[in-house]
Amino acid sequence: MKRMTRRTVLGAGASLVLPSSLSRAAAGNAAGFTDTEIILGMSAAFSGPSRGLGIELYRGAFAYFNHVNRAGGIGGRKIVLRTYDDGYQPNSSVENTVKLILKDRVFALFGYVGTPTVTRVLPLLKKFQNEKTFLFFPFTGAQPQRQPPYGEFAFNLRASYRQETEGLVDNFVSVGRKRIGMFYQADAYGRSGWAGVRRALRKYDLKIVGEATYRRGQKFTSVMRRQAQILKNARADAVICIGAYAACAAFLRDAVDNGLRVPIANLSFVGSENLLKLIAESQEEPRRYAELLVNSQVVPSYEDASIPAVREYRELMQRYNPQPPKELLKEAYTPFAHSFVSLEGFLDAKLMVEILRRMGDSPERGKLENAVFSVKDFDLGVGVPVTFSADRRQGLDRVYYTVVDGGRFVPLDDWKGRF
Repeated sequence: MKRMTRRTVLGAGASLVLPSSLSRAAAGNAAGFTDTEIILGMSAAFSGPSRGLGIELYRGAFAYFNHVNRAGGIGGRKIVLRTYDDGYQPNSSVENTVKLILKDRVFALFGYVGTPTVTRVLPLLKKFQNEKTFLFFPFTGAQPQRQPPYGEFAFNLRASYRQETEGLVDNFVSVGRKRIGMFYQADAYGRSGWAGVRRALRKYDLKIVGEATYRRGQKFTSVMRRQAQILKNARADAVICIGAYAACAAFLRDAVDNGLRVPIANLSFVGSENLLKLIAESQEEPRRYAELLVNSQVVPSYEDASIPAVREYRELMQRYNPQPPKELLKEAYTPFAHSFVSLEGFLDAKLMVEILRRMGDSPERGKLENAVFSVKDFDLGVGVPVTFSADRRQGLDRVYYTVVDGGRFVPLDDWKGRF
């Protein structure tokens, strides 16, 4: 990691929700709250080829926080989201976290994006554990924030990558596709998914038949023919991808063009809508590229209006039309009306508000853990109750599966009929 000077640590970020009062609140109060504000800190990708992940997660969370603020906040305190861009780069995420903890003095960290970034931040939380600054609901299913020595500093809402990869392996094996290959990002995220697939295959006395990797930060214009050929030569009859949408879309394109006509699966982190958009806008026959695509998700379909939280999400996204922070945008980006990522951000924010409310009129960082542990069988509106305890720091376990039909992702109910 490069040396963090005072200039890099205390550099500029973006203050959202109540920007005019944030600097005063942060400077005048070391506890992360005032009589009128509760300050949360977020570091995520708002630039680079993975910017859609941070932007969509932020938009979903902002829609709910904004709704709560307009209704008077929490006990009269409005939620301020202090937001920085890390471009999905670990060094930048570390620098942003130092700023959030030591300069901004946030009440809690919220909505970080990515395994390579979060795994570098976790040692900081341990180092500053006397500050009692916890990380809430990061957009990653990796293990480090779920187990010792860092699990005690984070709380997760989403299912883990182990659960996602196990479900994909189980379903592929159930339809006779046992020669599973992998395409993955060459970093902590990719290795976390690789370990999950390997672990799941071991139940069936199977092994990964072929592996192809790519460097983090690859764009859709990157050529992935070599990786596709590796998996074709391995005679894989299914491929599980552990990556972000730009690289995974490039692999999907080159795999199909190279004659690798097998189911290609992605985890929830990929950013399903962004992946599909890249394919749809660049290929003459996008349906041909998506017909064997299957993505796991950790939230239900945003099309399913029978689910109370989905109805609320759709209503508030339409009412507020949340936009990404202009201060952080370096490249053009067109938001989606709805996405799995923004729905996850919405649910993260909804649960965060519930936890803050449980602290009453005198919020303190030292009370956060007990407030979280008081969440038992809480109805988040997704049909599955949420429970936390000292031995359970992950709220949800369910994994959903989706395929493309009519140019959009829909629930997959029949694996045998599809694959």
